[in-house]
Amino acid sequence: MATVEVKDSTGKKVGQAQVADTVFAIEPNSFAVHQVVRSQMAARRQGTQSTKGRSDVSGGGAKPWRQKGTGRARQGSIRAGQWKGGGVIFGPTPRSYAFKVPNKVVKLAMRSVLSAKHADGELYVIDGFGLEEPSTKKAAAVLSALGIDRRVTVVVDNDDFDAIRSLRNIEKVRVITASEANTYDLVDNVSVLFTKPALEWLEGVLS
Repeated sequence: MATVEVKDSTGKKVGQAQVADTVFAIEPNSFAVHQVVRSQMAARRQGTQSTKGRSDVSGGGAKPWRQKGTGRARQGSIRAGQWKGGGVIFGPTPRSYAFKVPNKVVKLAMRSVLSAKHADGELYVIDGFGLEEPSTKKAAAVLSALGIDRRVTVVVDNDDFDAIRSLRNIEKVRVITASEANTYDLVDNVSVLFTKPALEWLEGVLS
């Protein structure tokens, strides 16, 4: 099994954690990651853009002139697309951009990202932040002690509310719970930091 170093809140190594090779040591599948990230980004689109077609524009009920004999091109309505004030031809209408990705592909994408982070040395594990109450200053000091000064996604235990409140206001830090972990948040960073309980929880889900 693969292993990762476990550090404390001062950055000191306190042990090693064994992690499943099927989650943290596979050959990353870039296509699966791409598909899942596209799906997540598409689902976030509002899809509320809208235009009026010729049937939605008011007016234009009468034929502007008779069909023949005027020397002009035949017209049926002044609200057709070629007229000023007419409807938009093939314009956008409200719709959903979301598309489904199989659950096994979602898990494969997350395993691929975690394996890539582990291989690149950008996967960190901490036994806990040791916070008795929310403190952004103390949380920032922990990240500094770990040598993390770039964009990082921090994954904490599902009920670690003190850590969530402490980390959420730090620049370049995205904090999520283990149950909220997803491909986009894991890949949209330089490093990933897990608390040990969060790592064990997510490993159980993905194994």
